[in-house]
Amino acid sequence: MYIGLGIILLIAGLVLETDVITVDIKNVDEHALGWILILAGALAIVLSLIYAPPWRRRTVVRRRDGVDEID
Repeated sequence: MYIGLGIILLIAGLVLETDVITVDIKNVDEHALGWILILAGALAIVLSLIYAPPWRRRTVVRRRDGVDEID
């Protein structure tokens, strides 16, 4: 879920940083805002991979003969 948010923030930051769309906001530096969004997007992606890694999810199946299998 947070990977999608991170990608959106990353793209928005790259759009502002590379001047793909010129936005005129009073008292706001578009390049600084772009870098902030890029860093926030990268941080969201990294944190989502740390806290919910898909390769660490396991299913433990208990058999009746007492042997555990891990999928």
